[in-house]
Amino acid sequence: MTENKNIIHFENVNIFQQDSLVLSDVNFTINSSEFFYLIGTTGSGKSTLLKSIYGELPIQKGKASVVGFQLESLNKSKIPSLRRNLGVVFQDFQLLFDRDVNENLNFVLQATGWKNKDEINSRIHEVLSMVDLATKGHKMPFELSGGEQQRIAIARALLNKPALILADEPTGNLDPKTSDDILSLLHQISKTGTAVIMATHDYRILDKFPANIMRCEQGKVLNNKLLTKTTEEAQ
Repeated sequence: MTENKNIIHFENVNIFQQDSLVLSDVNFTINSSEFFYLIGTTGSGKSTLLKSIYGELPIQKGKASVVGFQLESLNKSKIPSLRRNLGVVFQDFQLLFDRDVNENLNFVLQATGWKNKDEINSRIHEVLSMVDLATKGHKMPFELSGGEQQRIAIARALLNKPALILADEPTGNLDPKTSDDILSLLHQISKTGTAVIMATHDYRILDKFPANIMRCEQGKVLNNKLLTKTTEEAQ
């Protein structure tokens, strides 16, 4: 059984974009193995919250810890160390199209300090197996479907065995069946101990894959653990 470990804790946090207060009095805790949907209308602060978690926006008021790092006192030189403990998945995949899948993953490992070639190859094979693409390492990204490209992006996020995955609209460009496959994969990953926060506009999945919900609304973050809503209520 995976130990229930605190991954994120925000306490009375205000989050600013430059001089503008976007989210105020933010309070929530996420533990290992927990899956949270992050919902809200465009401009409600979802991306701002994610940016604060991975250190792009400083915490100017309140206390915030992410994977053991205190964000309110985090020196800029420590941000790369913070991000090595996180995996980030974007809507547009952000793969390097001039190199194959193995080379995409190798690039990330070398950039984050891996040096042993055998260990690098072993880890690449391991994460591709986790996303059911073990035979696709020599494919170029343009040879893969959209769903396969997103699975590669998830494999990339898993390379450094992160305690937390932040997924920003990861199914936004995918059809419903492929979206469901990606959701199923992310939920499976959370059961291994990795916490997952997934920003989404696809309220259909809230019923199909129930999980905890955070909603950005009117400058606040509403936190509901294991809240199940119908599509109409969520909207």
